[in-house]
Amino acid sequence: MHFTLATVVAALPFLVTAVPPAHSADIGGGVGIPISKHSEITNSDGSVNIQVLRAHVAYTKAKFERGFENYERNTGGSHPLSGKVHQLQERGEGGDPLAPFGRQLWYGKISVGNPPKTYTVDFDTGSSDLFLPGPTCGNTCSGHTIYNPGFSAAARDLHKTFSLAYGDGSTVSGEQYTDTVTVAGLIATQQTLGAANQYSTGFASSRFPADGLLGLAFESISDYNANPVFQTLVAQRKVSNPEFAFKLAQTGSELYLGGTNRQLYNGEFTYVGVSRRGYWEVSLDALSSGGEDILTNVDSIIDTGTTLIVGDTSSVAQFYEAIGGQDASDVGPGFYSFPCNNIPDVSLTFGGKSFPISQDTFNIGSADGGFTCVGGIVGQDIGAPFWIIGDVFLNNVYTVFDVGNSRVGFAELASV
Repeated sequence: MHFTLATVVAALPFLVTAVPPAHSADIGGGVGIPISKHSEITNSDGSVNIQVLRAHVAYTKAKFERGFENYERNTGGSHPLSGKVHQLQERGEGGDPLAPFGRQLWYGKISVGNPPKTYTVDFDTGSSDLFLPGPTCGNTCSGHTIYNPGFSAAARDLHKTFSLAYGDGSTVSGEQYTDTVTVAGLIATQQTLGAANQYSTGFASSRFPADGLLGLAFESISDYNANPVFQTLVAQRKVSNPEFAFKLAQTGSELYLGGTNRQLYNGEFTYVGVSRRGYWEVSLDALSSGGEDILTNVDSIIDTGTTLIVGDTSSVAQFYEAIGGQDASDVGPGFYSFPCNNIPDVSLTFGGKSFPISQDTFNIGSADGGFTCVGGIVGQDIGAPFWIIGDVFLNNVYTVFDVGNSRVGFAELASV
């Protein structure tokens, strides 16, 4: 018997006891699924977990370096933001991550195969591929739900391999297949995905609770050089609108496919065009504090898979100098701090509209028992100067990713 994701979404047991059902397709012309957050960047006492912060930054850097490599291989030209002199300098090829968990996850349920089987995946707009643990995966796949293409009548072996390496030492490698993938009741057929025959310890269930990862960027940064899942849904006319949207918050988080959920935002969207179809790369008009623009005309990438806001070291140093931030290299290179009783107001301007970052999200935790707090903007040199806009900002807005018109839109979150 066929079943859709909307009938099986359930909470991850260690997070919440119940999750509301998927939204019906009459809200904004699409369908939404609840997503859950897992992060260990801030400890229960409000202090920052320094090792996890460092691991997250290493993971983020390597993810983008790998995407730049894929872009060059797939398109025949280097990505303008790649800064090739910096590429591959800090790639890891194995070993343990710096901490038990280096990533923040926004994850929910999908199903794969015929008959379908349910998996949890991390939904990531900073990458483009879907992978799951395969039948020959080793002990580190223990605790994950295994994808076995031999049990699916729709699976086809592409006789191609894949290998993904991350800067925190995590690796995933395996075989490529096509199969049927269902997300929120929307069915993508002949979808390329990876069945891993190796998860390094960084992807063990204790460190990576989701079974796999589902990328939502564009084909040109795909390791498989194939359509990501959402683009397949668009190409196969399975969605009424070629866009998806996120609400990322402590409660009520949702990925919405085929439109936007009008219950979750107020007013109209402010849109900004995608510079090139690889990442969700857009122009950031300004970074401001106290009503004054500190940085203007910044290249940026919108990434649900990054917890922090990451910018080049020179620009980040300029930003913190302007707001009175102090070097916090004891936390990690590129980090800055400020008094916990004097958190600066920060806003980002896209498409001519300023969106504030709440103090709760800009302050990622105390570094010394409550007197000094760490800022959510960190300086790292990945390639050419650009900024990665992660959850420190995205927690404050409702965000739509418009594949059909190659643009990203932001709107004020509704109070629900």
